[in-house]
Amino acid sequence: MIRILLSIITAFSITLCVMPIVIHFTKKLKLRQTILSYVDNHFTKSGTPTMGGIGFMIGIAVATLIFRVDKITVISVVVMLGYGIVGFLDDFIKVYFRRNEGLKPYQKIIFQLIIAVIVAISAYYNSSEISLVFSSYDIGIFVIPLNVFLFLAFTNSVNLTDGLDGLASTVMLVSMVFFGAILGLPTIITGGQAPSLSVFCAAIVGSMIAFLIFNCYPAKIFMGDTGSLALGGAFAAITVYSGQILVAALTGIMFVVSALSVIIQVLHFKRTKKRIFLMAPFHHHLERKGLHENKIVSIYGSVTFFVSAVLLAVMV
Repeated sequence: MIRILLSIITAFSITLCVMPIVIHFTKKLKLRQTILSYVDNHFTKSGTPTMGGIGFMIGIAVATLIFRVDKITVISVVVMLGYGIVGFLDDFIKVYFRRNEGLKPYQKIIFQLIIAVIVAISAYYNSSEISLVFSSYDIGIFVIPLNVFLFLAFTNSVNLTDGLDGLASTVMLVSMVFFGAILGLPTIITGGQAPSLSVFCAAIVGSMIAFLIFNCYPAKIFMGDTGSLALGGAFAAITVYSGQILVAALTGIMFVVSALSVIIQVLHFKRTKKRIFLMAPFHHHLERKGLHENKIVSIYGSVTFFVSAVLLAVMV
């Protein structure tokens, strides 16, 4: 328990100290966000520094490796940094060429797939079991494609959720509080990875608390794809190495909502040429309905808290 608390405090402190430096250099180097033309209500945010994910990645990585150094924590940190690098390339192309389209979709998927396949194979040799809360199932080699899917699903879901000031960071904060708590329960089957993953979750919690000081409305800096892909990769690594797919889906319920809203919108539009939502992902639909960013962030955070708290209560 002491390692968990120290991990939170250390990650918070490091991120809090590093973020002003990141903001200073992103401003100096003119690493500023450009806004998509169809998100016209966000034009005032154009020019806000981006790539803030660099700051909290440092906090998460250092805090995790100070309080837990083993195979799982090292791989989890490397995976987070790997996805962060992909996001960094995407952000860099955007700011260098002053456009809101960085890596081409197929390029981004290829990079994500390479990391996902390597980690999925590594995880297979560690364990081929998946857990649905209280029971586990050994699915053998089929766990590899499942884990690849989980990486692609969660990295892109977190990326889609990062559309409002403080939204993705708030949801990730609440998710990690409960995911980490659930992994610590004696009734949970994690293949012995709970201590390592709990420290990693704690580091994410501490960094997100500090990052929100700079990222809440009005944001002084955006996490960018650098941060959202890194967080998505971290979330996926925790899911894959714990095997707790249902826990991940429920504690990350609003990430799932973001992804499903886009999928539903695209499929329905292709079939009928009509839209279900005023705009996708769902948080932009709520914006178009007249809700302020802070209220949407509160709704997402509250729903995540409620669903996760119910899950934790059931499992205790």
